[in-house]
Amino acid sequence: MKRIWAKYRNSAINRFLKKHQKYVPLIFFIGGFIFDTLTLGRIDQLYDLIVLCLYMSLLSISLYFYNVADDGKWKNTWLEKYEAYFPLVIQFFFGGLSGAYVIYFSRSVSLSKTVCFFIILVTLLVANEFLKKRISNKYLQFSIYFFISFTFFAFMIPVLAKEMNMNIFLISGVVSLACTLTLIIFIYSVSPSMRAEVHLGRIIGLILSIYFSINSFYFFKLIPPVPLALEAGIVAHNVTIEDNTYIVTYEADSQDIFWRDHNLKFNYTPTEKVYIFSSIFAPTALEQSIIHRWKWYNKTQEAWEIADDIEFEITGGRNNGYRGYTYKSNIKEGEWEVEVLTKEELILGVIEFEVVVNPSVNAEKFSQKKF
Repeated sequence: MKRIWAKYRNSAINRFLKKHQKYVPLIFFIGGFIFDTLTLGRIDQLYDLIVLCLYMSLLSISLYFYNVADDGKWKNTWLEKYEAYFPLVIQFFFGGLSGAYVIYFSRSVSLSKTVCFFIILVTLLVANEFLKKRISNKYLQFSIYFFISFTFFAFMIPVLAKEMNMNIFLISGVVSLACTLTLIIFIYSVSPSMRAEVHLGRIIGLILSIYFSINSFYFFKLIPPVPLALEAGIVAHNVTIEDNTYIVTYEADSQDIFWRDHNLKFNYTPTEKVYIFSSIFAPTALEQSIIHRWKWYNKTQEAWEIADDIEFEITGGRNNGYRGYTYKSNIKEGEWEVEVLTKEELILGVIEFEVVVNPSVNAEKFSQKKF
């Protein structure tokens, strides 16, 4: 070990890192995010599960190593020379986990109603790069740890339980709360320096306040129903099924917009149906009821009116998302939105469009996409 360490200190890599140490955190941040983007796929894949569980376990161990270091716990051990790197290791795992969550959340085509929680994750991801000098603040340290732990179990437990509902979410919160408080109390009991620096009641109160805040986000429907994600949502003129392939006929947008290719202005012929197609990612064997809530904007009342709730079942596991569609006839002209909801009315996404009566719609402008 000493030989390897000496070799590293004299290496070109170490000299480069020392010379450009100002930019090293940014390089690792960008590199780590790109690595997660390229390697993380489905939350229910073995690789993703192993990586996330490994990150969470090593983060917990790193917090213990770091918080007992001031008590001389690692003096005269092989860990002593690495004590200065403990904050960087913690920072790495904070970034790795929050980056993974951002990737999973961002794969949904719509975050309009749950953007608050997504902003918190992105803020945490970016702020992590500036935490190096503040990571010694144990209140901040364990607050971030609990938030990340809560999100970790909110992803993991539905995958393992193969179902997702309010009870599963509450169980995820209780498990993360128990794990966090156990770690805090354990470190507090063995570390004189932590007992001198931290008031146990205050830090537990802080963790509980975060716990109740996240739960309030859930009940106010501000948290996406992870691990479900809306991968595609299209307003269409027709949907047919051939050999288990969904063929969606829609009007292409004349504008070159990279995140969608269908037109949000639906040219409607009074005798036709208006279809809403959605493709939803769900982990293997997870069963869930999905609702398409059709809403029309009443300009006179200046309010959205619910026109219909149409429910259908999904069973997860398909790589490109589980597919389903609903339709309506004799639809009113004006602004519409279809909320894609779970049975608990948590929002997966919103498909917005405007119905314009146009009997002479040109079918040559229609495009088809297979799902």
